[in-house]
Amino acid sequence: MPKANVYNMAGEVMGEIELSDAVFGIEPNKTAIHTVVRNHLANLRQGTQSALTKAEVSGGGIKPWRQKGSGRARQGSTRNPHWTHGGVAFAPKPRDYGFSVNRKVRRLAIVSALSDKAAENSVIVVDGLKMDEPKTKTFKAFLDKVGADKKAVVVTAEADSSVVLSARNIPGKVTTYAANLNAYDLVNADKLVVDKAALEKIEEVYGK
Repeated sequence: MPKANVYNMAGEVMGEIELSDAVFGIEPNKTAIHTVVRNHLANLRQGTQSALTKAEVSGGGIKPWRQKGSGRARQGSTRNPHWTHGGVAFAPKPRDYGFSVNRKVRRLAIVSALSDKAAENSVIVVDGLKMDEPKTKTFKAFLDKVGADKKAVVVTAEADSSVVLSARNIPGKVTTYAANLNAYDLVNADKLVVDKAALEKIEEVYGK
């Protein structure tokens, strides 16, 4: 059974906790992780790029010269793609890059990412992860003490504005809550810093 150290908000080790095998101890499914991460990035794309085809560029309605006898190559319009000021061949148009992913695959990807973090000893459990008031300097000092000085995803039991405001200006730190876990954030982070209450919720939801 995987284990993780439990810290307090002073950055001191309070003990050790056993993690659920069903959530933190499975063989990671790389295909599911890849699919969900690709889906997440595709859904972030705006798809607003656009260019004009030769039919949409103004001008070029007249044949530039006669078909035969001029010694030059035949041309039908000065707005063909190979002309200056011509249209774009296979011009990009606004489109939706998003695609749907099965709910079971999403769940498997999250559990796989959590198990991968546990296998790397990158899970940090905090007993009472909270901030009385937003303090970036204090929160950064805490993260540095527990070993989350690089990329880290911080998970609280519920949405906590004080934690969000404390972490939002720290490079590489992402905050979320137990009901809003994201496989991309987990894969992209070096450490998972999770509140003990949030850990119980995660194991309850994903351990079924």
